[in-house]
Amino acid sequence: MFLAVSVAIIVVLVLALVRAFLGPTLFDRILAVNMFGTKIVLLVAVLGVVSDQPSFVDIALVYALINFIAIIAVLRFFEYDRRTRERKGS
Repeated sequence: MFLAVSVAIIVVLVLALVRAFLGPTLFDRILAVNMFGTKIVLLVAVLGVVSDQPSFVDIALVYALINFIAIIAVLRFFEYDRRTRERKGS
């Protein structure tokens, strides 16, 4: 069962990477990277259950927090960049 879940998560990871590289807009790419990070958290949690290592859940939670903060930072950066370009253009 866990093997099927792991394979499904890996397939979704590959699809997220494809969307991150081919996304038509910047926000599609950011969303794909966010989804990639979320699926990595799921994969680490499944790996922790399979290997009977409860500390992997802690690692997954820390990675989820880092992923969340990083995505917010990237979005803020591009929002600031867009505002700066709009001010220079007018």
